[in-house]
Amino acid sequence: MEPKDQLDIIKRGSTTVITDDELLKKLSVSVKSNRPLRIKAGFDPTAPDLHLGHTVLIHKLKQFQDLGHHVLLLIGDFTGMIGDPTGKSETRKPLTKEEVLSNAKTYTSQVFKILDEKKTEVVFNSAWMERLTPTDLIGLMSRYTVARMLERDDFHKRYREGRPIAIHEFLYPLIQGYDSVVLKSDVEIGGTDQLFNLLVGRELQREMGQEPQAVLTMPLLVGLDGIQKMSKSYGNYIGIDEPPQEIFGKVMSISDGLMMSYYDLLSDAPGERVEEIKAGAVHPKEAKEALAFELTARFWGAGEARKAKEGFKALFARKETPEDIEEVRIGADGERGLWVARVMVKAGLAKSTSEAVRLIEQGGVRIDGAKVTDSRAEVPTDKGLLLQVGKRFFKRVVFS
Repeated sequence: MEPKDQLDIIKRGSTTVITDDELLKKLSVSVKSNRPLRIKAGFDPTAPDLHLGHTVLIHKLKQFQDLGHHVLLLIGDFTGMIGDPTGKSETRKPLTKEEVLSNAKTYTSQVFKILDEKKTEVVFNSAWMERLTPTDLIGLMSRYTVARMLERDDFHKRYREGRPIAIHEFLYPLIQGYDSVVLKSDVEIGGTDQLFNLLVGRELQREMGQEPQAVLTMPLLVGLDGIQKMSKSYGNYIGIDEPPQEIFGKVMSISDGLMMSYYDLLSDAPGERVEEIKAGAVHPKEAKEALAFELTARFWGAGEARKAKEGFKALFARKETPEDIEEVRIGADGERGLWVARVMVKAGLAKSTSEAVRLIEQGGVRIDGAKVTDSRAEVPTDKGLLLQVGKRFFKRVVFS
C-alpha cells in the first residue's frame, strides 16, 4: 500500500503522532526498500485479564501487522516489577517476579485472539535488563537528568506536594526508553498517558546513534458508563474472555455517542462506512449491532457471534424476561429488611456496595420490574424477588 494510504489507516483514532512527516518518511523508506518497520508496544502484566480498553493498542498493532510491518510485543516483566508510576499519586507496591510471569502467560494467550501469533515477535525486557551490570545501569542513568524527570506531571505534582518519589520510579521511563534502543524500534505506540515515556525512547535512541522512533499515542477507551476510562475497578468494562452473549449485550448497552469512539478505536470497518455512520446515514441500532457482532466475533468467532445476536434479539427486542434465571439464596440473619445494595453484591450483580449504589443512581436497577430510585432502600425478606441490573442481568433472590 502507498505510504500516504498507510498513514491514513495508522492515524485513525490516534491522539498524537510525533511526527507525521517522520512517520511518512519511515513508511516511504519501508516501501522502497521492502523492509517492514519495527513496531513496538509494551505491556506490563500487572493484572491477569484484559478488557477492551487494553485492546485499543493491540488493535492498532494488528493494523500495522496487516500492512506488512513487524510487531514487537514487549512484555515488561522487568519493568512490571518496578511498577509504572504514570498517573500515580504515591509509590506503588512492586509485584514479585512470580506474579508478573503468571500474569504474562494469560496476557499472551489473550493477545493472540487479535494478533497473528506467527507474525508477532514476543520479547521480555528482563532478557537484556538482567544482563546489565551496575556500571551499565549507572551509565544509562547518566543520560537523563532529574530535572527532566520532574517535568512529568505525576512526578512534578508529587514533588510539589511533598509526596514521596522513590528513586527506582525514575528508572521506569528510562528502562522503557532503553527497550526501544535494544529493539531498534521504528515506531512505538502507547496510551496518551505514556507520552513522556515514549519520548524518552526517542531521546535515548538519538543519544545512542539511532534514528529516533516515531511515536503514536491512542486515547484511553471510555467505559460502559460513558464517563470514566474502562477499568475493572470502575465496573464499566468488557472483558475479552467474557462469554459471547455478555460481550454482545454490553456493546449494545453503550450510548450512541460512545459508539463512535468504539468504532474509531476498535473496529475494522472501512473508513467510508464509519463516515456514513457518523453522518447519520445508518440507523444507530444497525450500526451498534454491527459493532457488537464484530467485537464478539473477534474473540469468539462468527458462529458464536451469530448466536449471541440471535439471543439478544430474542431476549430484548421483544422485551422478554429470560426463563432460565439463576436463583440465589441469601441469608437474612433474622432481619426483616436488607439494604438493596448489599443484596445486589450477595447476588453477584455488583462487585461492591459502592458499585451497586452507582448502578441504582444511574437508574439501572429494577426489583420485580419496578425501578429502584433510592440507593438507601431496603428490601423485605419475607418473600422472594426478581432482581434486574441493566437490560441483561437477572437473579431470582430467595431469602432464608
